Amino acid sequence: MSKSPRPSSSDAALDFFRERFELEDRNLSQALDTTLEREVDHADLFFEYTAQDSVALEEGIVKSGSRHIEQGVGVRAQSGERQGYAHSDEITLDSLKLAASTARAISERSGSGSVAVRSAALPGHDLYPVERAPTEVPVESKIDLISEMDVYARASDSRVKQVSVSVITQHRRILIANSDGSMTGDVQPLVRLNAQVIVEDAQGNREVGYQGMGGRYELERLMAPDAWKGVVDEAVRVATLNLDAEPCPAGTLDVVLGPGWPGILLHEAVGHGLEGDFNRKQTSAFSDRLGERVASEGVTVIDDGTLPGRRGSINVDDEGTASGRNVLIENGILVGYMQDRLNARLMGVEPTGNGRRESYADLPLPRMTNTFMLAGEEDPAEILRSVKSGLYAVSFSGGQVDITSGKFVFSASEAYKIEDGKVGAPVKGATLIGNGPDVMTRVTRIGSDLELDQGVGTCGKDGQGVPVGVGMPTIRVDALTVGGTQG
Repeated sequence: MSKSPRPSSSDAALDFFRERFELEDRNLSQALDTTLEREVDHADLFFEYTAQDSVALEEGIVKSGSRHIEQGVGVRAQSGERQGYAHSDEITLDSLKLAASTARAISERSGSGSVAVRSAALPGHDLYPVERAPTEVPVESKIDLISEMDVYARASDSRVKQVSVSVITQHRRILIANSDGSMTGDVQPLVRLNAQVIVEDAQGNREVGYQGMGGRYELERLMAPDAWKGVVDEAVRVATLNLDAEPCPAGTLDVVLGPGWPGILLHEAVGHGLEGDFNRKQTSAFSDRLGERVASEGVTVIDDGTLPGRRGSINVDDEGTASGRNVLIENGILVGYMQDRLNARLMGVEPTGNGRRESYADLPLPRMTNTFMLAGEEDPAEILRSVKSGLYAVSFSGGQVDITSGKFVFSASEAYKIEDGKVGAPVKGATLIGNGPDVMTRVTRIGSDLELDQGVGTCGKDGQGVPVGVGMPTIRVDALTVGGTQG
């Protein structure tokens, strides 16, 4: 007997909302018609049903567990730069009409419109097909997983004194109906595994190590021993490494950034400045610089929401636009911004599939997906050998950025001295201080070893958080200000 073909993610979302909430195309058309009773430039309906659960273990005991459902609908109307938005946690025809009446008050222009909602539009790719939603895995299996991680971490090193591990799963369904008549949906799985350990040496010194892993795939992938043991091993390695770390020297140093997670610096210091809203409002350090050189030759920065299984990937954004591979900086030249529908329309360009929102209660904003620098051709080992004295930063724990000026401060969680072209002693207390656009012009060497992060990034903007990915190859940045614990 042949197996029935798996429905597309868009069709699956549409079927879910139709069956669970008895939504019909005519209901959606009526709600959009209500919004269009005043003349607006664009209107849309956004439906969401998200299930999420988490289990956390500390000191060998399950300390917390939660499961919650978030459901609702948001109705938006746009007129010029103004947006009217109303939302409800009830998905009914009455709540739709009420929200639509509220949202349409944005415009003082009178008019009328009528929308015939079409069948669901397909995004052209299905990036995260799963056989079983991760939220459907029994909680007992999740407890067994983190319990094994706890036992393994304690057995790995006698200096491990505290262990905190958690597993988080999510299954999000969305449906978007637009005033152009299109209707698109998506079903988005998301999993994440976290491990944090505290180690203590004989002198009573303590250090913390953290590692996580996740993406848009089945939880079973993380339940494989090779996956979760790698997460624990890395957390223990970083914690014990920092027990022997020296104070970081401060000053102006040549810095080598390792591949993978250090791309978070690129995300914060450059990526946000390339989002459409900041550039339309002229508040970004990159405003009005299309076609100009903003980075060293060889630097190409991509935002790509189409990478299969990645945490930051999406089949469609939260406005129904298919995700894409968008070139932002090409060989050092600024060539594009990330756009949602509103800012794209006002700037006279096409949306790029970057309109994202945390939930139905939020307006979409231009946001990153997976943002990274493309690889170069140089041997990473040769890049390290090219630095006589400097800093090798492998991972970061956090930072702050000013979008308007581009100034940033980042704290390194794993870093080493570079002495005579060799990786030297580990150091702690290192912070990188600089200006995003300026730093991009100080990149002098680009490695061939592009890596993406392990799937733990969450980007915050205007109080909203969305999952993202970052990445970069090994690069050398000359004359970067390093804050440390000794001058």
